[in-house]
Amino acid sequence: MSAPAPATATAVVADVPTQALTLDIDAIRAQIPALHQQVNGRPLVYLDNGATSLKPQVVIDALLDYYTGCCANVHRGVHSLSQRATTLLEQARVTVQQHIGAPELAECIFVRGVTEGINLIAQTWGARHIGAGDEVLISAMEHHSNIVPWQVLCDRVGATLKVIPFDESGTLDMAAFTALLSPKTKLVSVGHVSNALGTVHPVERIIAAAHAVGAKVLIDGAQAIPHGRVDVSELGCDFYVFSGHKVYAPTGIGVLWGRRELLEAGGHWHGGGDMIRRVTFEETTYAELPGLLEAGTPHIAGIIGLGAALTWFNELGLDAVAAHEQDLLAYGTQLLSEIDGVRMIGTAANKAGVLGFVLDDHIGAHPSDVGMLLDQQGIAVRTGHHCAEPVMDQFGVPGTVRASLAVYNNRADLDALAAGVRKAIGMLS
Repeated sequence: MSAPAPATATAVVADVPTQALTLDIDAIRAQIPALHQQVNGRPLVYLDNGATSLKPQVVIDALLDYYTGCCANVHRGVHSLSQRATTLLEQARVTVQQHIGAPELAECIFVRGVTEGINLIAQTWGARHIGAGDEVLISAMEHHSNIVPWQVLCDRVGATLKVIPFDESGTLDMAAFTALLSPKTKLVSVGHVSNALGTVHPVERIIAAAHAVGAKVLIDGAQAIPHGRVDVSELGCDFYVFSGHKVYAPTGIGVLWGRRELLEAGGHWHGGGDMIRRVTFEETTYAELPGLLEAGTPHIAGIIGLGAALTWFNELGLDAVAAHEQDLLAYGTQLLSEIDGVRMIGTAANKAGVLGFVLDDHIGAHPSDVGMLLDQQGIAVRTGHHCAEPVMDQFGVPGTVRASLAVYNNRADLDALAAGVRKAIGMLS
């Protein structure tokens, strides 16, 4: 089979000295405890990073240190353990602000992940500012978490959900997007990088065009944050969400960034402790951001772990990470494209982190069959629709095999994947 054009990475790495882009991958791998195990009698090859990444020891240590050294609640305690825990949590918020280039610290809201962040905006700002006759635009490549909340909102308020199509390579149809925009468009909500196809969307163009008609823009950064540099001030979006567990942090923690005036215009979401100034039976007055949107005890350990993960990730050098993953993506694309019986799904010119494929119909194998055969060889991949069923429907497949990359992957992992796929095809044919 002929190979598609090599994919490109998320971050721009031009004009950076070559030596500055060199990573010691063996040293990085040594810091990831979960990599050093056998699965079904084979050394683990972990290529399911799009679902969740493995954690460096420094993140595990941060969790252990919190639970053993200052396991206390935050913000409301005067004793030393509470004060230490509060300091660590708020230091993590500063790390988040610096990592994404947020203008204000108070605009960085801790949530459970992208799903909660999108639902928060839909149920606060969206519920107050989108009404009957208005329109919400999303792409046909969205994860279910960026589809269902907008369907629910549109059904509730009488708005219309419109969908931006994409072509056979997995590239967004920008002409169709422009045609869909109108003064009725109140919000455009798109992924920065497609979780199913790896396509990097031209979000700067999307944001500029949406703003030209007065619409706000939410970017789902779950699959972008792990692969390179993201600066919300440079992008110019209105909301940005990401999940920690895909960027080497614990599960159950994520970040919603939004412009202060928009977060305040959405009002409160959950009611409870820490989001109030004063409560009486007659009236409640509410706290300022970020407390306004962070009711109750937060995932303290997860937040501290997120701070540790982002610090670790930044110290690697984000341009170096992007260059390394660009090399892996191009190498893996070439290897898989040369295998008879493999059909690549998602061949956009600008991609990040995802190698998706199916086997030709004559082999008669479901992606799950391939995934199980790879698992027998110690190779972890994701199979199925990847919470992006409309994408699979467009390609006419029930799902794909998705190998997704992280900074600790190397070419040997992709050699093992290609060999594993060849062996699986031999067993299935």
